[in-house]
Amino acid sequence: MPVSNQLTIEERWAVSATDSQFNALSGAIGGFMSGIVTCPLDVIKTKLQAQGGFTAEGTQRPRVYKGLFGTANVIWRDEGLRGMYRGLGPIIMGYLPTWAVWFTVYNRSKLLLGEYHHNSFVVNFWSSIIAGASSTVVTNPIWVIKTRLMSQSTSHDRTKLSLFPKGSNTPTSRPTLHQPWHYKSTWDAARKMYTTEGLLSFYSGLTPALLGLSHVAVQFPAYEYLKVKFTGRPMGAAPAAGQDDKAHWFGILSASIMSKILASSATYPHEVIRTRLQTQRRPMPGREYMEGIGGVAPGINGGSQQVQAGPKYKGVISTARTMLREEGWRAFYAGLGTNMMRAVPAATVTMLTYEYVMRHLNHVRASGKEKLQLQHREGELSGA
Repeated sequence: MPVSNQLTIEERWAVSATDSQFNALSGAIGGFMSGIVTCPLDVIKTKLQAQGGFTAEGTQRPRVYKGLFGTANVIWRDEGLRGMYRGLGPIIMGYLPTWAVWFTVYNRSKLLLGEYHHNSFVVNFWSSIIAGASSTVVTNPIWVIKTRLMSQSTSHDRTKLSLFPKGSNTPTSRPTLHQPWHYKSTWDAARKMYTTEGLLSFYSGLTPALLGLSHVAVQFPAYEYLKVKFTGRPMGAAPAAGQDDKAHWFGILSASIMSKILASSATYPHEVIRTRLQTQRRPMPGREYMEGIGGVAPGINGGSQQVQAGPKYKGVISTARTMLREEGWRAFYAGLGTNMMRAVPAATVTMLTYEYVMRHLNHVRASGKEKLQLQHREGELSGA
């Protein structure tokens, strides 16, 4: 048998793989590449979104982070390169399953819903909702950890008194924290969240995250529509025979940028609300009595401060009201410019990588099937 007719390991896998496996792998690689490229911008956006939530009610605290370059300068000065990539571990851990689940469920839902409805926009809309809900529920704990790691800073003075007392050496005691925001790593954050705040802390912000399904409900139907308009091909499909390759990729790039800008502009406030809910620590029961009688905690400079009873943000509507009362409507768009500079490249890298990997896998599958046919013909000829 000629060597050229033997299947490579990649071709052997591609021939036996399903379309769902193709979508899962392409989505995971796309999400991974997106996370690597845009992590610093994600850190900056999270800092801008979260900083208003760190100010205790009734107090005034100057804003440390101001704008894209100002925030980047503060992070670089205080924390260096490591600070710019804080939370990269959860990003990679999050993007891989998020996009793997999303693209798999999305394309599978399109096939199933297409049997009952022939309007492509309606099918794409509901497929986006179903895929977004599935990936959100699966990966929400990872994104909570990512948000907490990104929103904290390592520049605190560790000689200050802790806001939380040191508990006994038991598995469920609250760890000693130099500041309320001090997680050393992904696993350290997960451990401290579980032992001090319980399992529900991993699903903080789940409601606004599910409300954020409106984002993908806008983005991907728009992307599909624009890609067909620009290239004549649906999502995941290779260029048509004879089609200019550069024009095809330029069409994908344009569709990615336009659809992401449209979706981000329309649905951004929910992201800010979700960030506030995710970055807020759940209070330890009896904390006000352990800190001081009447809920008065010892101050850092010998004074005292009033301990807030219960969490500051309680649900989507309550959080929105609190933000509007204390910070005004502009708080809902904190970091919007940075978000655009992060979200648009992220979406572009994700979709370009997804389309490229899908095209490559389909090419490998076709090549593998062609070799199998040649082997079958040669087998018939040698048998005759």
